[in-house]
Amino acid sequence: METYDVIVIGAGVIGCSVAFHLARHGAGRVLVLDRTQIGAGTTSQSSGILRTHYSVTENVELARRSWRVFNDFAGYLQDDEASAGLVKCGYLIAAPDGDKLAALRASLQAQRDMGIELHLIDAQQARERLPIARFDDAALIGYEPEAGFADAYLVATSFARAARRQGVRILEGVDVEQLLVEGGRVVGVQTAQGRFQAGTVVSTQNIWARDIERWTGIPTPVEAERHAVLALEAEAAAYTFQMPVYKDLGSAGMLYCRSYGGNQMLVSEGIVGERLSQPDNEQGDIPMDYVVEVGAQVAERFPAYETAGLASSWTGVYDVTPDWNPVLGPIPDVPGLVVGYGFSGHGFKLSPGVGAILAQSALGLPTDVPLAPYALERFRNGRLLTGKYGLGAVS
Repeated sequence: METYDVIVIGAGVIGCSVAFHLARHGAGRVLVLDRTQIGAGTTSQSSGILRTHYSVTENVELARRSWRVFNDFAGYLQDDEASAGLVKCGYLIAAPDGDKLAALRASLQAQRDMGIELHLIDAQQARERLPIARFDDAALIGYEPEAGFADAYLVATSFARAARRQGVRILEGVDVEQLLVEGGRVVGVQTAQGRFQAGTVVSTQNIWARDIERWTGIPTPVEAERHAVLALEAEAAAYTFQMPVYKDLGSAGMLYCRSYGGNQMLVSEGIVGERLSQPDNEQGDIPMDYVVEVGAQVAERFPAYETAGLASSWTGVYDVTPDWNPVLGPIPDVPGLVVGYGFSGHGFKLSPGVGAILAQSALGLPTDVPLAPYALERFRNGRLLTGKYGLGAVS
């Protein structure tokens, strides 16, 4: 039996960020436990898109704080070799006349009110930035130049290395079997390799967060939901790294697209996916009918991709809450337990900011961003963080 000050469950990008920030705040002895390997779970399936655009203003602030970290990642980690794989290409979001227009206008204005660099541009200006797309139906277009995409696995492993340099211990291949509670508060965890003691446990278990309900009896509203990602290749339509990420609120699947190198486009839908009865991040089947359906939507916006071929594909699994936003912070009924789950596809974008506030919460420090809106209690009092574009889209 070993004793630590804080134990973190999960070594994905969130858990590794928490561990780094705990060490940064002088947390003492910190242990991270992961059932497989650092960044090998849903982190490795991320599309990597970075933006501050959200219709939930609390997320905008978290995303802004996270972007500052991504923008100077090596400096923030004090590690010249650290890299986020950042590509600063900008982010375009557009909506036609219809039910998404007012929501987009309000969200863009909120970003501007918060001091984020955000431009309202016309179709011609959009074509100058993304010449392979058509914008003739766009009623409103927002452009965020300080945005782009990065590599989630690189970020997770860089956080892990920086945490280890500050004394954090990370054990891979260790499955947590039970949260240990004595006298009403956390005292540690039981694993297949023995018991580890700590007065504070931070759970960043992603799609496995239902373990919390099994261990404590406290309802944990999170479901695993599988989404497909396609890489399409067109012979004569290079989607270069200089071209912005594009969010298409006018397509049936509210597609998001970005460069995947050369003539390839990474594309996925921003709607509800396939709900899984049990957490499972193994690769799922992608029916050819689905590929054809998404390809048709892509061709509507990117005409040169009408004859595009499928270069590759994979699936990723989201940890989804009822309002598609995370639960963050302490669980009052179990003193010593702090949670971060239910990111619903937003975890990587928010990981530096979330890691900071979960570490602060675990140590009893004031948090950079208020945790109250993200509390589990919201599912009982009805104060949900529901985005304005519909479930499965940008929150």
